[in-house]
Amino acid sequence: MQTRQEKKESGQIAKIDNKDLLGFASKNPKESILRKPDWIRVKAPTSKGYQETKAILNQKKLHTVCEEASCPNIGECWEQKHATVMILGSVCTRACSFCNIETGKPDKVNPHEPENVGDIAKFSGLKHIVITSVDRDDLFDGGADQFVKTIEAVRRKAPDTTIEILTPDFLKKEGALEKVVSAKPDVFNHNIETTPSLYTTIRPGARYFHSLWLLKRVKELNPLIFTKSGLMVGLGETKEQILQVMDDMRCADIDFITIGQYLRPTLRHAPVERYVHPDEFEFYKKMAYNKGFLMVSSSPLTRSSYHAGDDFAKMYQERLNRISK
Repeated sequence: MQTRQEKKESGQIAKIDNKDLLGFASKNPKESILRKPDWIRVKAPTSKGYQETKAILNQKKLHTVCEEASCPNIGECWEQKHATVMILGSVCTRACSFCNIETGKPDKVNPHEPENVGDIAKFSGLKHIVITSVDRDDLFDGGADQFVKTIEAVRRKAPDTTIEILTPDFLKKEGALEKVVSAKPDVFNHNIETTPSLYTTIRPGARYFHSLWLLKRVKELNPLIFTKSGLMVGLGETKEQILQVMDDMRCADIDFITIGQYLRPTLRHAPVERYVHPDEFEFYKKMAYNKGFLMVSSSPLTRSSYHAGDDFAKMYQERLNRISK
């Protein structure tokens, strides 16, 4: 696999940063960056388990969102042999101002990728696997066919492994969502990311109400599939706006919400407006459960796939508990 520097040299991604379309670096220089509070500081990954996971993924030439998006939990998760596999390459067709994945000419679709993901699930003995991808607006189906093939490969090679997918929005890709849902993943995750008022600066290529519709449509097509979505906080949103998004999610019958602190990857990305205190995350957790979510993960270091396997088991049990009442 090519490094980011090699992709810059080849022209696949811009040699000069191309994400800073709104001038964040000049408007918010390094001197203005807020100091990280103690509650979101993490140690650099060095464990044996981390190195073993890295070696397995490199052997199968698989990308992970853990690395590409600079996830702060990579050390803890890889130590436990849990990684979020990213299919369809490591270069995205969109330029969201919160995301550290590079924008440029996408990689060619690897026909061996689904089987390689299936091997990872089998030989690592995973109980739960998370499969995500970059946005592939260049493909006629947005990459839906590769999701289906990957789900099928995992089912065939590791039938006891539960499957969670974290998909792009398949905007203007007719039939793509239906194709993926027909493969019957256990969890269908698609992140709303932020409040609608911030979409033009944070998620300009996406549409808030389309993302809500996508998750609602999953439930209409297959009510047994758990749906999940996530939010970042600290971008300038208000408490009231977060609570409204929760209500919108519940109207879309979303089962699981994740809420975590936004961390600025580089100066060219959107700045952190504030670091949200753990007490506020607890407030969001209580409110989300009161609104009817089956599962809530809300903390400064929460990310879409953080403790995904354990949370799936809890969510599944909660559904059974509610049905039995």
